[in-house]
Amino acid sequence: MPLPETLRAQLADRFGNRFSQGESIRLQHGRDESVHDPELPDGVVFAESTEDVSDAVRLCASHDTPIIAYGAGSSVEGHLLAVHGGISLDLSGLNQVHSIHAEDLDATVQAGVTRKQLNDALKGTGLFFPIDPGADASLGGMAATRASGTNAVRYGTMRDNVMAMTVVLADGRIIRCGSRAKKSSAGYDLTRLLVGSEGTLGIITELTVRLYPIPEAISAAVCSFPSVDAAVNTVIQTIQIGIPVARIELLDPLTITAVNRHSKTTLPERPTLFFEFHGSSASVEEQAQFVQEIASEVGGEHFEWATRPEDRSRLWQARHDAYFACLQMKPGCKAFPTDVCVPISRLAECIQETNRDMAQVSIPIMLFGHVGDGNFHLVVLVDPDNAKDMKEAEWINERVVERALSMEGTCTGEHGIGLGKKKFMLREHGEGAIDVMRALKTALDPNNLLNPGKILP
Repeated sequence: MPLPETLRAQLADRFGNRFSQGESIRLQHGRDESVHDPELPDGVVFAESTEDVSDAVRLCASHDTPIIAYGAGSSVEGHLLAVHGGISLDLSGLNQVHSIHAEDLDATVQAGVTRKQLNDALKGTGLFFPIDPGADASLGGMAATRASGTNAVRYGTMRDNVMAMTVVLADGRIIRCGSRAKKSSAGYDLTRLLVGSEGTLGIITELTVRLYPIPEAISAAVCSFPSVDAAVNTVIQTIQIGIPVARIELLDPLTITAVNRHSKTTLPERPTLFFEFHGSSASVEEQAQFVQEIASEVGGEHFEWATRPEDRSRLWQARHDAYFACLQMKPGCKAFPTDVCVPISRLAECIQETNRDMAQVSIPIMLFGHVGDGNFHLVVLVDPDNAKDMKEAEWINERVVERALSMEGTCTGEHGIGLGKKKFMLREHGEGAIDVMRALKTALDPNNLLNPGKILP
């Protein structure tokens, strides 16, 4: 349904050339990194302040027009597709770092600030922001999807690192939730409610996040294993004996093949773990020795160390590029990504059974993930126009999610729900919990205008 003419005129009057209905702009804002077909908004507003967001939401609400918040466009479950049309609200212009409180280990930023931008702003303070989902996502988008990434095993997820937010509600009201205090017992925890709500309960425009001291010493290592089981058992033992490793990443042999081709590395094409250790020089050395001993006991070999910053950067850039490296294994394909998270004690079993399923399909599938917290991903390469590819991808997705749920895990460790995982919500949470979620949605967005069609089945 096209925009009401009155709304179009009001948006043009309020935002001038920051309101667009051009097809190329709409296409850019109607697709993401997912396998879902593009769903274009009817128009795009480029906001530059909380007041801009509030005004845009008020105008849309007065015409019962949906509003979809847009950050960096790096989501993978169809979060930002305009399935009911409406206005895409681009928040990339909210890109100011308002304040850095080094003595309190926090910073307040606008929602469009990216994680790399924040860390650039922190240079010289001795602090950093650790949440690293790979893509240079906006912090508002990361909060909305409850992002995590490679550092989550030590530093937690966005849920643990957002202290306060400024949020625009569905009727345009502006609220502040949370504070810069390290703890609070004052009322409902609206901050935690809104983190992970994917723009369905409110639009985040500013947030205060935790910062951490840059470690005195950082060391990275890579080690290959005779089997995925051996690698995962190394992870489990490392976590269970309490070694405070900062990152542990698993890449299966096909992923390593893709990484070697893409990043020009020469890693053995076997199941491989990437490690990173943070702390004092002595503690980092001790942690690394413990892990190397654990790995050696199960056949781990080719333990290679990277202590120089440039070597660590090269190693972790190769890991971050794994998704794009995988895409090159089947030119012209799209990725059908999925991720699950299970208790660490069930991780080896879950991956082992998933590998048996992967052997039954004809399409390329790569497995990698943040196994230090029980989270792993499958990148399933498909031709979206090939019915057989899509059927096999849906089957493997169903299998891995059902297995994770049966092991008391979750259908998504960090991708979020969006469109892609809606069908699993009832199975994971049950009808009673879904009813409560619907009641919250109705209370905060009675006309279902904020990112409609997402999360709730």
